[in-house]
Amino acid sequence: MHDFYGPKRSASDVAGSTIGTYDYIIVGAGSAGCVLANRLTACGRHKVLLLEAGGRDLNPWIHIPIGYAKTFRNRKVNWMYETEPEPELDGRRIYQPRGKILGGTSSINGLLYIRGQQEDFDLWGQLGNSGWSYADVLPYFRRAEDQQRGEDRLHGIGGPLAVSDQRETHPLCDAFINAGVEQGLPLNHDFNGDQQEGVGYFQTTSRNGRRCSTAVGYLNPARSRNNLRIETHAHVTRVQVKDGTAAGVEFVQKGVARFAAASGEVILCGGAINSPQLLELSGIGNADILNDLGIPVVCHLRAVGENLQDHFQIRMVLRSKQPVTLNDANRSLFGKVKSGLNYALFRTGPLAVSAGYAAAFFKTDPSLVSPDIQIHFILFSSDKMGEKLHPFSGFTASVCQLRPQSRGTIHVRCADPFEAPAIRVNYLS
Repeated sequence: MHDFYGPKRSASDVAGSTIGTYDYIIVGAGSAGCVLANRLTACGRHKVLLLEAGGRDLNPWIHIPIGYAKTFRNRKVNWMYETEPEPELDGRRIYQPRGKILGGTSSINGLLYIRGQQEDFDLWGQLGNSGWSYADVLPYFRRAEDQQRGEDRLHGIGGPLAVSDQRETHPLCDAFINAGVEQGLPLNHDFNGDQQEGVGYFQTTSRNGRRCSTAVGYLNPARSRNNLRIETHAHVTRVQVKDGTAAGVEFVQKGVARFAAASGEVILCGGAINSPQLLELSGIGNADILNDLGIPVVCHLRAVGENLQDHFQIRMVLRSKQPVTLNDANRSLFGKVKSGLNYALFRTGPLAVSAGYAAAFFKTDPSLVSPDIQIHFILFSSDKMGEKLHPFSGFTASVCQLRPQSRGTIHVRCADPFEAPAIRVNYLS
């Protein structure tokens, strides 16, 4: 039997290829899918099916903050995509981790809570995107939040998503923050406050030292609802379209082809990579691309898979004069045992650390309205993310371009739904 949560199935349901009809079918139980599964079932009127290609979030490293280092290259919970060779990066392929698990990438990311800049939302609104100005989206941010610091005009309490301060300060982070202030950056205690510019500690999507993914915050409270059915290890291969309307989805579950019908809507929540892939596999996309691959065209839409944007990052590794980095804590058996005990007893120490511990947001040009660069200050170092830590006392400053101008594409290589799509970001182009 495959993993299943929700109302009990009948014998005919198991034996047949069709598992029923639903008001809403959500493809992907990730950052968006878990939220929608909760919201759409809350009233009790809608029958909802949630499909996830990965499994349950049972791996303990998912719930321990530093565990993202363990899941970064774990095929059991990660799609582990790579780009095509990048022309401006000497032909290198750039790793693209994506969650393949309940909670999606919110189960394997670095836990950093950053909403985005008010100015960017307002620009979207000015461009004619109704409902996307900062004033429009702020009520939803507040509704989602369970802010450790309490409620104010920008933050909410009692929401499904736990937002917390770092469990403790760190001398390296304090030194980094002081250095930023010395260089003229304002001290910023809230990067999701009135302004993002400045230097300070990150807040994280965690509660009491444990990750709060969307599976934990949104899906777990909804699992007992009789109108929600959750199917894991269900790889959706095609959206079935009849008379111009999404009528259901075809998926493969542990080698068995199955189908679910939709009386209402099919909602794609596969993220930036899997959603355009599924659209093209379903015949929705650029007809020239689909015809070349032998995929019957259902709807000609040139924009599918186009205008991909990704933030280019440069990681700078530095040596610490004091043995206070995570490299040091992880170097000996004593250090590992100490870290484990600190976490087990107090939910502190190296195991409670997020991907970035402190940050700086700043402008490369004083004439800019808002910051265009972010630094993630990280308490460990390695040759590549997810690989063995350096044997010396090292830390990392990862410098991120906030508004990339390069544009790339995501397109299927063939009609095989189990073949990874071709990702071309065109970094630095």
